[in-house]
Amino acid sequence: MAHTTAGGDAGRADVVTEPLPDTIDPDHFTPRLLALVSNALVWRESHELRRRYGLGTNDWRVISTLAVNPGMAATDIAAYAALNKAVVSKSVATLLERRLIVLSDGPRGSRPMYLTRAGAEMHDLMLPISLRGQEIVLSHLDGDEIARLNDLLQRLLDETRALMTLESEALVDGNADS
Repeated sequence: MAHTTAGGDAGRADVVTEPLPDTIDPDHFTPRLLALVSNALVWRESHELRRRYGLGTNDWRVISTLAVNPGMAATDIAAYAALNKAVVSKSVATLLERRLIVLSDGPRGSRPMYLTRAGAEMHDLMLPISLRGQEIVLSHLDGDEIARLNDLLQRLLDETRALMTLESEALVDGNADS
């Protein structure tokens, strides 16, 4: 099937108008499938959280992390939740402004954070929205399939973390040689 562009450039010699012979099969490319599931869940959750509480998924991730790990610092939350430090910083500012968390004394980025009572109440309000996404995704799987899926996902996460560590070390080693 030929592809054309809005500008009518399909007749130009440097424009590819046919599918390439070696491409990814989108229906069987695992990273794409994982991303699509994740994106759908995040969109649904973020939409509901913003509509109901004026907070987004990243704010929820900080709140839920502090619910499990009271006293965690922003840099640790970023690592734990696999979020960019700037994203965590923005959420922390929002949650501080809304008085849902407090910071203890310490250097910037390593100050322990805690939920306030209002933050704990917000957690309890937001939790069912997040759990509902899980219910939707897992609704057609039995208990054994869910356990197997979670085991497989955990293994993938472990491998991904190991790969990220190797790549980080390679970057450091590469910069040391420069």
